[in-house]
Amino acid sequence: MTTASGARVDARGWGWRHAGRLRPAVSGLDLVVEPGERVLLLGASGAGKSTLLAGLAGVLGGDEEGDATGELLVDGRPPTEQRGRVGLVLQDPDSQVVLARVGDDVAFGCENVGVPRDETWRRVDEALDAVGLDLPRSWPTAQLSGGQKQRLALAGALAMQPGLVLLDEPTANLDPEGVVEVRDAVARVVEATGATLVVVEHRVSVWLPVVDRVVVLAAGGGVLADGRPDDVLGHERVRLTEAGVWVPGAAPALPHRHRASSSGPLLEASALAVGRRGARGPAVASGVDLVVDDARALVLTGPNGAGKSTLALTLAGLLAPAGGALRATELLAAGAGPSPARWRSRQLLSRVGTVFQDPEHQFLTATVRRELAVGPEALGESPAEVDSRVDELLARLRLDHLAGANPFTLSGGEKRRLSVATVLASRPRLLVLDEPTFGQDARTWRELVALLAELVDEGRSLVAVSHDAEFVAALADDVVALERPVGREAVA
Repeated sequence: MTTASGARVDARGWGWRHAGRLRPAVSGLDLVVEPGERVLLLGASGAGKSTLLAGLAGVLGGDEEGDATGELLVDGRPPTEQRGRVGLVLQDPDSQVVLARVGDDVAFGCENVGVPRDETWRRVDEALDAVGLDLPRSWPTAQLSGGQKQRLALAGALAMQPGLVLLDEPTANLDPEGVVEVRDAVARVVEATGATLVVVEHRVSVWLPVVDRVVVLAAGGGVLADGRPDDVLGHERVRLTEAGVWVPGAAPALPHRHRASSSGPLLEASALAVGRRGARGPAVASGVDLVVDDARALVLTGPNGAGKSTLALTLAGLLAPAGGALRATELLAAGAGPSPARWRSRQLLSRVGTVFQDPEHQFLTATVRRELAVGPEALGESPAEVDSRVDELLARLRLDHLAGANPFTLSGGEKRRLSVATVLASRPRLLVLDEPTFGQDARTWRELVALLAELVDEGRSLVAVSHDAEFVAALADDVVALERPVGREAVA
C-alpha cells in the first residue's frame, strides 16, 4: 500500500457541542499533529475523544447537529473537504457496514473517491489480508460477528489509503489474539504508507509499541497532558489515574465480595445449539451444557465467531434454541413456563434484562432520564418509586449531568453505562450483558463493576459476554469458554 504522505492536523481553540446536550463535548482544544505522527488519544469517558475523531473525519454534521467553535483543519482545509484523505473506524462497527457482501463493503470507500476498478479490487484483497479477515469477497456481512465487523470496518478504511487514519477503540470487541493481529496490521500499514495515525483506546498498553506520542484530553476542555508515551505515563501517572485513564501497571481495584447463598439453578442448558433468527446453515454454537445459578455471575468467553453473543441472546429468551434444550426453572419462570423464548415482553421484563452489544439498539426515548424510566413505568411502579430509582442510577453511573441529553448524543462509554442502567432500573432476577465494560475509563469501570458485584451479592444472577480479563477476574463465579468450530470462519 502506498499513499502520498501523512496528513497534518490543526485544532485552534476548537470545540463542539452536540444539539441536545448542555455541555460541549470538546472545548478550547489547541493541538497540532504533524504528518506521519502516531498518536494515542486518551481521556476520561465523555472527554470528547470520539467527537474529535468525528470532527477530523468531517462527519459531525451541520448546524442542526450541533455548534462548533474555533477551527479544525486537515492539511490546511476543513475536514469536510478532505474525506478521501481521512479514514475513520468508529466505536460501533455495525454503523459502518453498508453493503451486503464483504468485498463490496470494503470497496465502497474506494469507489466513492474514484479509484479505478482494477486498483480497487487489488486494494480490497490487500486490506482484507492485512486485518486477518480470511473470507471470500462474496461472504455476507450479515453473518459476521461483532469482532469480524470491526476488522471489516478497518479494512474499508485502509483500502482508501488515507493520509490520516482515525481509529476509535478498534479492538474493543476483539479476542486477545485478534487485538494483536489488528494492532500489528495497523502498524504495518502506517509504516508502509507514512500515514498519520490517531487512535483512541482505553487499554493503553495495547498501542504503546506502535505510537510515538500520547495526548490526554481534559474532561473540562483542552489538553491535560501531551508528549512522549514514557514521559506522559510516567511523570503524569498520579494525575492521569485520578482522571480515570488506564495507566499501565495500575491494576484496577476489585470489589470485595459478600456472596449470597444460591437458591439453586435458574436456567439449565443441555446439548444446546444456538443460531440467529432466520440464518441459514449450521448452528453457530452447539453441544452447550451449562447451568445459570441464582446469585452467581457466569461469564462467556472465547474467540470472535464462537457464538457468545448468540448464546447470550438465547439464554435471555430473545432467540429460540436451534437445537437441544434450554429450561427455565420455576425459580426464574415464576409461573411463566419453562421456555424463555415463549415468554411475553412483560414477563421477560421482570425476569430477564438484556444489554446488547450495540447499546443504541435498545434506546427508545429522547432523554436519558426518560430512558431509565421506561422499564419501571411498564411494570406499573409509582411516579415516586420511578423517580427515586432513576435518580439513584443517574448518580451511581455518573450520568446525572446528562439527564436531559438525547441518548444518541452520548459518548460510547456513556451509552454503554446508560444501556446497563436501563436494565438495572427494572430490577430483573437475571441480567444478560454483552461486553458491559466496553468504552469505560478506569474510574467508570470500577464503579460499574462494583455495582454489578453488589447486585449479584444481593441475590441477582448475571450472564456476561466479555473479553475483559479484569472484568472476569473481578466478577466471574463461573466461566464458560466457547470455541469456534473447526472450518467455520464467521458467525453472527
